[in-house]
Amino acid sequence: MPLGEVPSGAPWDNRGMPLCDSLGRVAMLSVHTSPLERPGTGDAGGLNVYVVEVAKQLARRGVEVEVFTRTTTADLDPVVELAPGVLVRHITAGPYEGLGKEELPGQLCAFAAGVMRTAAHAPEGYYDLVHSHYWLSGQVGWLAHDRWQVPLVHTMHTMARVKNAHLAEGDTPEPSGREIGEAQVVEAADRLIANTDKEAAELVDLYAADPAKVVVVPPGVDLSVFTPGDQREARDQVGLPRDAKVLLFVGRIQPLKAPDVLVRAAAHLLQRHPDWRGRLAVAVLGGPSGSGLAHPHSLEDLARDLGIASDVRFVKPVTRPELARWYRAADLVAVPSHSESFGLVAVEAQACGTPVVAADVGGLPTAVGDAGVLVDGRDPRRWADELEDLLLDPGRRDELARRAVRHAGQFGWERTADRLLEVYRQACVQRTSSPIGEAALLTGVPAAVVP
Repeated sequence: MPLGEVPSGAPWDNRGMPLCDSLGRVAMLSVHTSPLERPGTGDAGGLNVYVVEVAKQLARRGVEVEVFTRTTTADLDPVVELAPGVLVRHITAGPYEGLGKEELPGQLCAFAAGVMRTAAHAPEGYYDLVHSHYWLSGQVGWLAHDRWQVPLVHTMHTMARVKNAHLAEGDTPEPSGREIGEAQVVEAADRLIANTDKEAAELVDLYAADPAKVVVVPPGVDLSVFTPGDQREARDQVGLPRDAKVLLFVGRIQPLKAPDVLVRAAAHLLQRHPDWRGRLAVAVLGGPSGSGLAHPHSLEDLARDLGIASDVRFVKPVTRPELARWYRAADLVAVPSHSESFGLVAVEAQACGTPVVAADVGGLPTAVGDAGVLVDGRDPRRWADELEDLLLDPGRRDELARRAVRHAGQFGWERTADRLLEVYRQACVQRTSSPIGEAALLTGVPAAVVP
């Protein structure tokens, strides 16, 4: 099968029935972040949106989904119905609060035990497939795959070797333990879901993934929420002046996402156009995350040091409908990340008819397409040039906006779910045994010395 090709045509069994048509229940693993958390702060981001939207779409197609995630507060119910056919199961693994993502590998055994304990109360063959998200979940999914004898489908979302190759200045590299863990999951999985052709190639080149296991299934966007609308009305709703020039950043505030590039570019714009003072509005939607937690107010401090504090507005993460209003209110959305496996923010903004200026990295060229502007590097002056050109050319912005809506229309979650279902069925048919035993997973001992 060619790299990135979605297989089609389910095989038939000896009764003349399509194999795996009985796929009824998927165990979805999201160890480090709950689908109930609002994206934009902490560890909640595009992965959360992906899990929620895919789970809901699968349920609408008759496949029940149970999402296993870690309990992070004492007041969470053990089981929460996210939507009809979608349950979120909270597993106790370590202290509820104050545990960083980098400390979670030490809790994988506890989490895996909780998952196994839950499954032990269900009938044999209760779960038909495991879909794990991020490498921590993949480690637990590897055990479930072996114990339940079901296929393991894994989505990386981000990869340590990719992030370390594009590390922001002063940011902390991903540890070697994560690289090792990712390589183990890549080897164990029956199917690896890549967001783009580039990510598929990175799995093969950087992790020696079997090309036959790698399938490209782009993420989606909720086209019922993220829709074009009246910019003036949106600005009234979010409290922005109708005549402002509005630049928007959406995402977690951390070096990887590089929101400082937009703030510095805005400072250059105000130096070039002093008359824009008070009319240029830079909105930053999100909260500190990752290494950004060490200096949670660094972006506010930067804006103050650059003398543009009054021109930058910081907004905490908002609901999805409110986020759509912010996208509509903006003239341009900036995505200056050092690395992105896809870039959901770019597609969401485009679905609202707002042009995107994005870094030419990772999956962003796919997410942006010909409906936005890609910038090589993160030189604030270069970014100021691109933003300035677009702010001064409403005709070009209008043309990009038209393209943006068309482009985003290709990425509905319905299409993502349909393609995933086909991958699930093929994984059921072509399931392989895990190459390394569960004892190696739980102990960390190389498989060669596991009795």
